[in-house]
Amino acid sequence: MMYHIPGVLTTDEVAQLRAQLALAPWIDGRATVGNQGAQVKNNQQVDTQSELYQKLQSAVLQAVNQHSLFFAAALPRQISSPLFNRYQQQETYGFHVDGAVRSHPQSGWMRTDLSATLFLCEPESYDGGELVVNDTFGQHSVKLPAGDLILYPASSLHCVTPVTRGVRVASFMWIQSMIRDDKKRAMLFELDRNIQTLRTRHGESEEVLSLLNHYHNLLREWSEI
Repeated sequence: MMYHIPGVLTTDEVAQLRAQLALAPWIDGRATVGNQGAQVKNNQQVDTQSELYQKLQSAVLQAVNQHSLFFAAALPRQISSPLFNRYQQQETYGFHVDGAVRSHPQSGWMRTDLSATLFLCEPESYDGGELVVNDTFGQHSVKLPAGDLILYPASSLHCVTPVTRGVRVASFMWIQSMIRDDKKRAMLFELDRNIQTLRTRHGESEEVLSLLNHYHNLLREWSEI
């Protein structure tokens, strides 16, 4: 399943992040991928060895960790250190698959269940640069407002189409979920959303409490922590 998570960053937070990114050191994006990715990748990334990068990734991590819809959809156990990429004219990233595991600064290694892209430019400021994701339901093209995030299975083939005008800037990261199975995670997310809707309409009713009990029992049964 793919989920659009709106408002991870406010307009002011996006502006502050973009101002800092304008001062960041950018390097060849192929520095962080394997042989397969390097053959189809043509963009730049913020140098992860720079002092500014630490501040940038910390700001993004704080934002996603505080966003309730992101948590409900991803049920994160571990989140990779966010990276930042930039696509200028004619730059692109062809179809590729993300690695199944990545290094993690605290745990050593993490499994990549989900991929996330946080858009940092308004869609009208550039042409092209769509994130295209292939899944069992077909091909999906994504280009979201600045501050919004798309969450999708890391097992999906995906690409970024060539930018033909302007500049596309985004942050991206991977998530190891407490719920490894996509279908089970989607069921829990739908159940959680329905519980929140019923709670808003009817308050803390016996029915809401019963559904909440089922949610947590399923989470307890399926989670890997």
